Amino acid sequence: MLNFNDFEVLTFDCYGTLIDWEIGIWEALRPVLVSHHIDMLADKALELYGELEFEAERGDYHEYKVVLRMVLEGFGSRLGFVPSQTELQRFSESVKAWPAFPDSTPALQALEKKYKLAIISNIDDDLFAFSAQQLQAQFDWVITAQQAKSYKPSLTNFHFAFERIGLPKNKILHVAQSLFHDIVPAKALGLSTVWINRRHNKEGAGATPPAQAQPDLEVPDLQTLAAITGLL
Repeated sequence: MLNFNDFEVLTFDCYGTLIDWEIGIWEALRPVLVSHHIDMLADKALELYGELEFEAERGDYHEYKVVLRMVLEGFGSRLGFVPSQTELQRFSESVKAWPAFPDSTPALQALEKKYKLAIISNIDDDLFAFSAQQLQAQFDWVITAQQAKSYKPSLTNFHFAFERIGLPKNKILHVAQSLFHDIVPAKALGLSTVWINRRHNKEGAGATPPAQAQPDLEVPDLQTLAAITGLL
């Protein structure tokens, strides 16, 4: 059982945890599929997105805007169409419009009363700046894939964060939606973890590749976490 008084810093994944990336992805992807006469259910499209994103991120490092272009090109290759340059450009910038979960801002604002907050995210610095405006919370550290030059689940991103934060691991609690990208590597490094199971009422893994992990705590949303800590 977690003792929340043991921790000084909460580190968060952003997309899927604080930002509703599945809504954002689908709203950006669906018009492209429609324009190319592709009939595909949202859950199937999100699963394919997760597969193609991982393929794009596992090789040489590319900025996330480039990863998104590669993902859309991958959709075209798999489904038999060629996305236009306009479609590729729009999709690569779509993160800017991905919405925050309704509970993210009030929960973060409650949690920051007691803890320092950090972001560890597979994103570009400039794209996260748009998300930060939506979240309206004060982050003491923002660690991006662009800074680490790698993507989670690589342990490099976490080691980079440890260097920046400068506290022992037992003072850090990692909070994330993705078992694959976050809970598995965080547990491998000895971090305590909270799984924000945003898909608790849905089937499948969505845009996140499936994985098996045992978090220290599972909650359905960030509001529940803030309430458990007694801060909301």
